[in-house]
Amino acid sequence: MIDILEWLSATAPAAALRRSGTLYLFVNAAHILAIGLLVGAILPLDLRLAGLFRRVPVEIVAPFLSCCAGIGLAAALVTGFCLFSVRAVEYAGNPAFLAKLGLIAFGLLNVLVVHTGQGWRTAITAGILRPAIKVSAALSAVTWIAALVAGRWIGFL
Repeated sequence: MIDILEWLSATAPAAALRRSGTLYLFVNAAHILAIGLLVGAILPLDLRLAGLFRRVPVEIVAPFLSCCAGIGLAAALVTGFCLFSVRAVEYAGNPAFLAKLGLIAFGLLNVLVVHTGQGWRTAITAGILRPAIKVSAALSAVTWIAALVAGRWIGFL
């Protein structure tokens, strides 16, 4: 595994990020922007699905916010992978980084369950949100906030 991580850190994109403070700055800024889009879209959606903001129709906001969160997640994964490649061996041993990966995996599993199972499209029966979707939304909000905190924690370990 260490050989793969060392290889990743030796790739041309990783080397370019290490050599150029400006390039690293822009990729890091793009990562922060992507996280902002993800969390900025998922939290209002989760709060609505959890039962708050009842005046806002789920069927109106959910498709838009879900799409925005998906774009933010995709961009955060791509930029995060680029940042990881700069010091892959070091990050792979960082407990905060590993916690962040676990939280992201749990968040993705939750998304998969919601979108393939009783998702937001089928979450409303006669205008009432099902309890399972409320629990899933609450778990989602906590998970993505925890992943954000774990990401910030990486630099302190």
